[in-house]
Amino acid sequence: MSDLIQKPPQRLAIIGVGLIGGSFALAMREATRDVHIVGCDRDEINLAAARHLGVINSAVHEAAAAVHGADMVLIAVPVGQFESVLQQITPTLSSTAIITDVGSTKGSIVRSAQAILGSAFKRFVPGHPIAGAEYSGVRAARADLFRNRSVVLTPVEGGDKLPCEIMRKCWEACGAQVEEMSVLRHDAIFGVVSHLPHLLSFALVYDIATRVDADTLFRFAASGFRAFTRIAGSSPEMWRDIGLANRDVLLLEIARYREHLDRLSELLTQQNATGLEEFLRLAREARRSWAENS
Repeated sequence: MSDLIQKPPQRLAIIGVGLIGGSFALAMREATRDVHIVGCDRDEINLAAARHLGVINSAVHEAAAAVHGADMVLIAVPVGQFESVLQQITPTLSSTAIITDVGSTKGSIVRSAQAILGSAFKRFVPGHPIAGAEYSGVRAARADLFRNRSVVLTPVEGGDKLPCEIMRKCWEACGAQVEEMSVLRHDAIFGVVSHLPHLLSFALVYDIATRVDADTLFRFAASGFRAFTRIAGSSPEMWRDIGLANRDVLLLEIARYREHLDRLSELLTQQNATGLEEFLRLAREARRSWAENS
């Protein structure tokens, strides 16, 4: 990691050694061989696996102990646990430690950090890697998970510039393409392209699962249903927290989506073949254009 500003982290603490936290550890280990990585996870089996697989150098069960002496701390826990983790680690943070996260929402996280971190808030760099996989846990972690993927940083107001520059270099060393935007812009964008689709997918599966003929419906569900509902296999705890954290954006987007459903209903009621085809064609062309350029 020769291009890292000043020097790479010598002691990295990862709170939550799952898919994202574990992949960051593996990528950082490839980028700089001298880093010592301390892992902390509420799942003792997952934590033991992280140690056994060499993802981390040492494992501790208390977040406060994990960050002691660390010059970089990555918090990779569900959004709803973030505040509790901050409360645990703040008393033992180094006076120069960089603190970052990987949460899918930023507004609630930044508010919690500002309220809890005190003077360390200026060294907090909110982050969101746009990467994932169908499987979770440290056994699914890969050193190349972030390669050619986007990572969004949302620098805090009044924050020091150096921690943000260092985190940019770290993510770039992991192979990621880094962008910066405001907290509000981040939550608005991902409310539309990530959070809403997950809720819609969960809603469709919920609708079918609660019908009296659910078994029959699922038996005949094929590739289209499987593709649309794949993300409904994600963690309910994680998406509960994301939904509540980005509630205001999601309420607006659900209302907007409902308007389009109402439009479809109107077209079907009126047997408006021309209007229905135009509706579907516009969507198809937008989807194809996006796929060809992504």
